Amino acid sequence: MVDLFSLALGALLEAVGELTDDDFDRPSGCDGWLVRDLVCHLVIDAQDVLITLVTPATDPVTHDEVTYWKVSHEPADDPLAALTRRLAAAYGEPWMLKHHVDDVGRAAARAAGLADRTLAVTTQDMVLSTSGYLSAYVWEWTLHHLDLVRHLPHVAGPPGQAVARCREVLERIAGPFPASWSDVDVLLVGTGRRAPTESERAGLGALEIPYVLG
Repeated sequence: MVDLFSLALGALLEAVGELTDDDFDRPSGCDGWLVRDLVCHLVIDAQDVLITLVTPATDPVTHDEVTYWKVSHEPADDPLAALTRRLAAAYGEPWMLKHHVDDVGRAAARAAGLADRTLAVTTQDMVLSTSGYLSAYVWEWTLHHLDLVRHLPHVAGPPGQAVARCREVLERIAGPFPASWSDVDVLLVGTGRRAPTESERAGLGALEIPYVLG
């Protein structure tokens, strides 16, 4: 069985490694964030993985890879967004940010590989199996990989297996999307990253598009 956590994270780190200095000043797929802001957010994500994997829980599991995500039908302001932008700017040179995300990202991948996936961990007042937590992060890595390359067509996107898995998760939350849609289009439209075209809107019928938030 493919380890989608390692696959998705490895591909994302490789994509960041391909970025040029000019790429860091381009917009990302996250509204209001440049690529450098998004890469800085990935540093924080990798740190969260490292922290969570060494935060065991003795209470019963309360969430899984789907219920981990908070769902809203309105976009919400992230109170940490401004802090992330300031932190990203503080790195100065892009190579410093690339080095840091690669360092902590690969540490997170190693920690995931060593983790006992049958044990429970706690994060954000939730208890998940380690396996469930790492599966939830496939969504994080894959969606942000799409955000990273949204305006950078020369950079490789996320692995197809990870994108397909994220579509499965989204459809468990929101309901099935038209089978003719590509997995990438389902994720972009289904998470509010782009508006559906007129024909896509017609195909959605009564399906209400969620915004899936961390």
